[in-house]
Amino acid sequence: MDIKAVKLYDNGFMTQSFAFGGEEGADKFDSQIKYRSSLQNYLIDTGEEVILVDTGLPIEAPEIPKNDDAPLYMGEKITDYVSAFEKLGYKTNDVTKILITHKHDDHTGEIRSFPNAKVYISKTEAEEMKLTGNIIIPVEFNDGSYHNFKKSEKITDNIYYIEAKGHTTGNSIVIVENNNIYYMIHGDVTYTDEALYENKLSVIFEDMELARETLNNIREFISKNPTVYLSTHTPLGYENLENQSIVDLKNPPETIKPI
Repeated sequence: MDIKAVKLYDNGFMTQSFAFGGEEGADKFDSQIKYRSSLQNYLIDTGEEVILVDTGLPIEAPEIPKNDDAPLYMGEKITDYVSAFEKLGYKTNDVTKILITHKHDDHTGEIRSFPNAKVYISKTEAEEMKLTGNIIIPVEFNDGSYHNFKKSEKITDNIYYIEAKGHTTGNSIVIVENNNIYYMIHGDVTYTDEALYENKLSVIFEDMELARETLNNIREFISKNPTVYLSTHTPLGYENLENQSIVDLKNPPETIKPI
């Protein structure tokens, strides 16, 4: 089993107000404090299958110019999703499954580029996106609980797709078990890992109560299981993967300031 980051944007930033202000209000936090931002998705190579978790922005998406006053600047574009994917040594026809965490464009942009892949997405998100056809698998999480999460679906050996509502009403996460370590791949449960350690929700969610429940569940899981936390919008995501960094909620890593 091998997990790789598909790197798309880097050298961005987000404000503390954006990353922490979901429950208490953005005005309760300092917009001058900034954390690093990026955009990457993830690939799982099981040795028998190539499985994607999310598919980046569509290639035609315009690059957003840097604005120092923005709450979130994703960063400078490195390359488009398919090019980044192919740079890892794969071809688009190799992909057998795509697991979508949620409906937003920076997670679903290049589903169309993988003709042999079955697309797993929560039934809620599939219906909202009006996704239909033989390649779409609307997931209803029928495999029961997974650890402290109430609803899950086993995708294949050691890969679980888990209901994690809140950021969107059909949001999901993916957990990969490998060598007694749990790799938690999430979309936007938190935007920066500092929010995970500080137990804060970002300002972007569709249901605050469900977003809080999901973050509570994630922190409970992490407190009981050796977990590498693979985020989408901070370089800590791919750095955690490269360094095999196990989360210790009581000992947050030192924050590296954005460039």
